[in-house]
Amino acid sequence: MSILKELKKDIKETIKAIGYDVEELIFVESSRKDLGDYQINNAMSLASIYHENPKEIATKIANVLKEDSRFVNVNIAGPGFINLTLSSYFLQTALNKILEDFSTNIDKEESKKIMMDYGGANVAKTLHVGHLRSANIGEAIKRLAKYLGHEVISDVHFGDIGRQSGMVISEIKRRYPTLDYFNENFSGSYEKINFQITPDELGEIYPTASLAAKNDPQRMEEVTTITKELEEGNKAYTALWDKIKEVSIEDIKQVYKDINTTFDLYEGESTCYPYIPKVLDYLEKNHYLRESEDAKVIDIKEETDNSPMPPLVVIKSNGATLYATRELATMYSRIERFSPDEIWYFADFRQSLYFEQVFRAAKKTKIANETLKLGFYGFGTMNGKDGKPFKTRDGNVMSLKELIQILTVETSKRLNKDIVELENQEETAKKIAISALKYADLIPYRETDYIFDSEKFVSLDGKTGPYLLYSTIRMKSLLKKANVEKYIVMKLKNKTDRAVALELLKLPQILTKSLEQKSLNELTDYIYKLTSSYNTFYNECKVLTEEDEALKLSWLALTNIVYTTNIKILEILGITVPEKM
Repeated sequence: MSILKELKKDIKETIKAIGYDVEELIFVESSRKDLGDYQINNAMSLASIYHENPKEIATKIANVLKEDSRFVNVNIAGPGFINLTLSSYFLQTALNKILEDFSTNIDKEESKKIMMDYGGANVAKTLHVGHLRSANIGEAIKRLAKYLGHEVISDVHFGDIGRQSGMVISEIKRRYPTLDYFNENFSGSYEKINFQITPDELGEIYPTASLAAKNDPQRMEEVTTITKELEEGNKAYTALWDKIKEVSIEDIKQVYKDINTTFDLYEGESTCYPYIPKVLDYLEKNHYLRESEDAKVIDIKEETDNSPMPPLVVIKSNGATLYATRELATMYSRIERFSPDEIWYFADFRQSLYFEQVFRAAKKTKIANETLKLGFYGFGTMNGKDGKPFKTRDGNVMSLKELIQILTVETSKRLNKDIVELENQEETAKKIAISALKYADLIPYRETDYIFDSEKFVSLDGKTGPYLLYSTIRMKSLLKKANVEKYIVMKLKNKTDRAVALELLKLPQILTKSLEQKSLNELTDYIYKLTSSYNTFYNECKVLTEEDEALKLSWLALTNIVYTTNIKILEILGITVPEKM
């Protein structure tokens, strides 16, 4: 239990001992710092329950709390708001507890097994800016959930089957018609065919094929035929597609690695194929499917719906399955293999209706039982300065590699201009650029769109990744120069060191709220405020030259806690701190 949570528990028990049963303690940060650090706002609700004057209730509570050494300046404002100022004794004790064991400032949760689906890159396509938010938000939430005590299994869930496979194979067939994959009389091993293709070629092949199919009905018919044959197990197409997947997935993995994103499972839509017959058989036998215009659907409309809710199509009129069919089969396989307590999906917010349909179908058909929680957490888009989804100058969707390169170049300019020359400057510039990108992407609330601004993102001033990195590295350098064997807080002197201590105690509720909301905006805001608070303290208090040895050691201990906190938060956000900057 965290320090503040324990304090709140004690206050609640104190109020109960006076004779008032408080269901939930309303203990909030005070907006009037001249009155106190925190405020208790239960007197009014207690007055309505116990039919007493709220100010009299507040006075009884305040009189007891005044005797508690953890508080100073206990006062009452308005009709019964109790203001509390935490004592220096309490703050020093709290900081020393954190120094001994950082987990005393964390509220671990009851462990659940959580399956997370994020990333969602399409095989044989270039990983572009549209894939950033899913990977970035999903990775940070995964790390946060693990940090708070949950067991998490993450799956990239590649789009590795479907129309893009037919597109790519059709284009390769036109470019390399003599390949044995397309020779009906070939009797050898498809796995031994010598065919090499690069990620760059694949990145160019798909858009070419897509444009051609869009403008040529015959070409689209060819794509549809190839896709259907591949799904039905055509050995030649399967062998070729497996080779394409291998090249593409390795390239995608490297880009994910660059942005510090990893997965426990690198599975795709096709992984569920063995489960599809089982799921369809189950749905048929239990009469969950009905025919509609030669297709088979699951009705998911509920009486409480105020707007139309179309049925979920499971089998098309031509007998083919759909993405939703594969989604249900994937869910079925995950439940059978891992028995999760919850499954979380992170995708573009515009897919919310689709996931609502799938979730309803899963619950109605009992593929997902009543206790399994299914959550869809949508996000907004990264936009250009015109307010539209971010693209290249020629109007195409920008690749993530290109985006990282743009920021790396911008960062290199800053390194040359503002900072002394470093060893491995190019590598350092890339790390800083990626931190800038990731932090900027996590600043807005998850569902909010934001504007991409390369110059702003890599600035050393303001709410940016580089600002946090620079400040954190400076803390590390300060601690290294001091070379203290054991940190201890013996005294706090002024408003600035006290402000840092108060900010540190807020961490547990920020972590908990961030996981509840499945959004990192609270956490990115917190680390910025903590760092800014520390920098104000650092600029006002000359730590290394302080003559009062006890105060100097206390300030170094405070620096150590802030540094440790920053490092842990940056790890959760998936941001790597360079050695120097």
